[in-house]
Amino acid sequence: MDALAWNRFQFGLTVTYHYLFPQLTMGLALLIVILKIQALRTGNSLYNDSARFWARIFGINFAVGVVTGIPMEFQFGTNWGRFSTFAGGVVGLTLAMEGMFAFFAESAFLGLFLFGEKRLGPKGHLITAFMVFLGSWLSGYFIIATNAFMQHPVGYAVGPGGVLMLADFWRFVLNPWALWQYAHNMCAAVITGSFVVTAVGAFWTLTNLHTEYAKIFLRLGITAGLIASIVQLFPTGDQHGKMVARYQKPALAAMEGKFNTSDHAELVIIGQPDVRRRALENPIYVPGMLSFLAYGSFGAEVQGLNDIPQDQWPDNVELLYYTYHIMVGLGTIFIAVMVIAAYLLWRGRLFTSRAMLWVLMLSFPFPYIATTAGWMTAELGRQPWLVYGLQRTTHGTSPLVSGGDVAFTTLGFLGLYMVVGILFLYLVMREISRGPEPATPALASTQASAA
Repeated sequence: MDALAWNRFQFGLTVTYHYLFPQLTMGLALLIVILKIQALRTGNSLYNDSARFWARIFGINFAVGVVTGIPMEFQFGTNWGRFSTFAGGVVGLTLAMEGMFAFFAESAFLGLFLFGEKRLGPKGHLITAFMVFLGSWLSGYFIIATNAFMQHPVGYAVGPGGVLMLADFWRFVLNPWALWQYAHNMCAAVITGSFVVTAVGAFWTLTNLHTEYAKIFLRLGITAGLIASIVQLFPTGDQHGKMVARYQKPALAAMEGKFNTSDHAELVIIGQPDVRRRALENPIYVPGMLSFLAYGSFGAEVQGLNDIPQDQWPDNVELLYYTYHIMVGLGTIFIAVMVIAAYLLWRGRLFTSRAMLWVLMLSFPFPYIATTAGWMTAELGRQPWLVYGLQRTTHGTSPLVSGGDVAFTTLGFLGLYMVVGILFLYLVMREISRGPEPATPALASTQASAA
C-alpha cells in the first residue's frame, strides 16, 4: 500500500468507527424529547424515568463520540494538507460552525439535562432536552453540508493560486444535495436509535425485567422505527438517488453494475459484477425500473460505464456495488420487521410473541451495518474525486507524510479504539443491567406539583 492508500484507509477507519456513536446520539435525542413530552402530557413518571435512563446511555455515547471525533479534525491537516489548502476556505466554515455553535450548545444543554432536572422543573427540563436534540441535529447538518460540498460543490469561486473561496454562503449551506442527504441521514439515525431502544425493550420483556418500561420502549421504538424506515425509502432515499443520477452518473452505473447504456434500464436485485469482462453475472432484475426511479420515466436512458471514460469510474466498482445493495437490502428488511412488529403491537400480541421479541432484540446491529454501507456507498461513489469535478483524491494528501508514518499511527488508532470500544460496551451494559431509576422523593414531588 502506498501513502495514498494508507491515508484513505486510516480516514475510512476513523470516520467509520466514530460514526457508530453520533448516529445513536442523534437518534436518541429525538426519542428522549418524545419521552419528555409524554411525561409532561400524561404526568406518568415512567416516561420521565425512561428519559433519564436513555439520557445516561446518551451521555456515554456522546463522550465516546467526542473522543473518537477529535482525531479526524487533525487528519485534515496531517494527512490531507493539499485538500485543506484547496478547499479549506469553503468547508472550514461549516466545520467551524459545527464546533463553535452546535457542539458547544449540545454539550452545555446535555449537562443541564443530566444534572439540572431538580432545579429546572419539568418544563425547563423538557426545554433542555429539546436543545440537546437541536444541537445534535444542527451539528449533523453542518457535517452533512461539508460532505455535500465535496459531493456536489456549489457556492464557491476560484481564488488566487487556484484555491476555492466561498462566494455564496446561502447557496453553499443550502446545497440541494445537502438537504436530501441530511434528511436521508437523519432518518437512518432515528432507525438506529429506534432499533436500539426496541432491542432493550425486547430483552427486558424476554427476561421479565422492568416490564413496564420495556412496554414503553417497544411502543416508542417500533412506532418511530416504522415511520423512519418508510421515510428513509421514500421520499428521502428516492430523492437522494435522483441527485446521484443527475450529478454522478458514473456512481449510479457502478452502484447498479450497469456497463451498457440503455433505455428501459433494469433495476438489479442481485448479481455479481465482473469488471474485467464488463458484465454483470447471474443478474435478477426488474425491467425498466432503474430508468423510472432515476429519471421518472420507464423509457429514460441510463448511461453505462462503457460510455464513461475509465479515469472517471469509481476506483472500486465491486465494493461500491455490494455496499449499495447491502444498504438497500437492509433498509427493505427494516421496513418488513417494523411492519410485522407494529401489527403484533396493534393486535396486542407483541409482548407474548417470543419469536418476534428475539428478532427485535437481535436486530439492533443491522442499522449500524446499513449506515456504514450507506456512507461507504457515498464515499466510494464520489471517487476518483475528493471535491467532485474539482480535485482528485490523489491530489489531496500531504506529500511529506509517508505511508509508513500513516501505517504506524493507524496501528495506534486500532489499539486505542479497541480499548475505547471495550470500555463503552462495559458502561452501556452496566446501565442496561441497572435499568431505569425512579425519581427521588424530592424530584417526584416537584414533578407532581408541576403536573
